[in-house]
Amino acid sequence: MSDTGRKGVSDQLKEKATPDSQKSTTTKISESTTSALDKGVAAVQPGESPPGATCFHDDSKSGGQQVSDTFRGNADKTQNEAKSWTGSAQDAASNVLSGAQNTLNQAADYVKGAGSGSGSTS
Repeated sequence: MSDTGRKGVSDQLKEKATPDSQKSTTTKISESTTSALDKGVAAVQPGESPPGATCFHDDSKSGGQQVSDTFRGNADKTQNEAKSWTGSAQDAASNVLSGAQNTLNQAADYVKGAGSGSGSTS
């Protein structure tokens, strides 16, 4: 049973169960339009709780959206932390390479100096 202006739960479940590949363009447009209208009616009457299955279905969709938002937020946070760690690792590797390059340059200068500054005593 659906409330006035609301799409019935059984209709919503049937729409979700049927793959889009098996729906005509007209059916897809109709479902999209009625879904948008259903969301609009639900938004206009936020303080009123519709009786029965429609209320339960609305609550479960809302809860599902909250879970989805939480996971999305956690995924974004993890991705940002990974980028930060990657940046830190790149900085550390750059510092190590720079230090190694300086050490090699000093060694090369030492070898050049030792070779040109000393004469052979034979």
